[in-house]
Order: sequence, then C-alpha cells, then structure tokens
Amino acid sequence: MERIDFQQTVERLRDTGFSPVPNTVNISIPDAKSVLWAGIKYFTGEKAQWLPEYQEVVSWLINNEGRGLICFGNCGRGKTLICGKILPLVLNHYCRKIVSCYDSQQMNAELDSVKQKHIIYVDDIGTENLSVKYGEKRLAFAELTDEAEKKGKLLILTTNLSIEELGEKYGERTVDRLRAITKTVLFAGESLRR
Repeated sequence: MERIDFQQTVERLRDTGFSPVPNTVNISIPDAKSVLWAGIKYFTGEKAQWLPEYQEVVSWLINNEGRGLICFGNCGRGKTLICGKILPLVLNHYCRKIVSCYDSQQMNAELDSVKQKHIIYVDDIGTENLSVKYGEKRLAFAELTDEAEKKGKLLILTTNLSIEELGEKYGERTVDRLRAITKTVLFAGESLRR
C-alpha cells in the first residue's frame, strides 16, 4: 500500500477550498525598532515617548511567527496609534500588505465583509454589542476569531479590556483561540494624553 504524501495531497486539494494548513502571514521588518520609533515621532511630534511595551511590538515586527497582535490595557498608551496608524503603513511599505481597518462597531455591522479580508485591524474590541441582522444574533468577534484561526488570517486588535474580561465577554473558547493566533502585549501605566 502506497503511503500518503501529505504535502502533495494538501496542494492537490487547495483548489477545492479544503485547507488544513492555514495560509498565515509572516512578517519580518528590518530595523523594526527604529521604524516603529520613526512612526511614533511622525504622529506625536515633540511629545513622542518610547514606552517599555513598545519593545514587545518590535519583537512582533521582527518575527511574528505567523501570529497576529493584540494590544490591551490602559487608555492613552499608544495602542490605537501603533496598531491603527503605524502598523498598516509599515506592513504596506515593507511587506506590500494591505491592512483592512475597522472599529468594533464597523466589525459588527459589516461582519461578513470583514471576514473576507486576510489582514484585519479592529480597534476597541469589547465595546460592541451583540450583532443582530434579520433577527439572527451573532457574536461577531467570536466568529472573526474562529475564521482567523481556521484560515490563517492575521488579526491586529486593540482593547481596554483585560484578557480575563475578554473571556467573560466572549467565552473561554474564543480567548483560547486568541492566545493561539496572536501575541499579547500589555499596555500598562498612566495615560500619555494627560
């Protein structure tokens, strides 16, 4: 009996839509720290400050290992600036990737469209309500996370909630998937907006 060549069989079935190996997005940015710092200075000018948590974002930029990024924690620490403004520009410039950007309300309202994208940024996860369309109730973020895990989509997320609070809102299954497909970075400390 002939042994299966898994690689060959996966390739043969790719056109059928069966994809047991997700098509992940790998990122490797040269000199990532100076690139991120240049972006921070561009958007904040003289108020630019380097915070310890930014080094974790640099590590992700150097080698994301096919995983997304979730930045969580206190308000005013640069999560949205980095994830919603700087990273889309950096990924476009260095990797020629397009990041589709949404806030959590848009994700809810346009879920089916959002799920079609491959690199997705969602700001302020946890503030959206239950999605109801034609009487059908949907947990949009749980669906998006499931889709990302199955298809290798790259999620870049920000939230003011803790990982435990995300678990309370979306359930342990969703948080477990998030842990598997993203690098988590805690943004702690006082707001820089003050």
